[in-house]
Amino acid sequence: MNEEKDSHPYFHISIVSEMLDLHPQTIRNYERKGLLKPARTEGRMRLFSRHDINRVKKISTYTDMGVNLAGVEIILKLLNRIDSLEEEMEKEMNRMQLEMEARMRESYKRMDNPSED
Repeated sequence: MNEEKDSHPYFHISIVSEMLDLHPQTIRNYERKGLLKPARTEGRMRLFSRHDINRVKKISTYTDMGVNLAGVEIILKLLNRIDSLEEEMEKEMNRMQLEMEARMRESYKRMDNPSED
């Protein structure tokens, strides 16, 4: 599923509550604590994206394991940081690979035409 569809808000809190077998007040509490920020309609109704739903699942999983909401916040921030670092590392690896390939092509050119040195 692409990221754009993942972030598009579709679901009302009652649906999310039913889907995840959580009380709506629990989900509202996650939002109040700053762990979640669903979109809002003009009438101020919450709309949850698939991304939001996955986040609620994570929060619920950690709290079921005994982690308090302050701990959950730290865990989610660390997971986001890890994702960012992995993305940066992948970009740097790709950049280095392209640079290495360019150097190899240059070396092969010099080997094919040794008189041009």
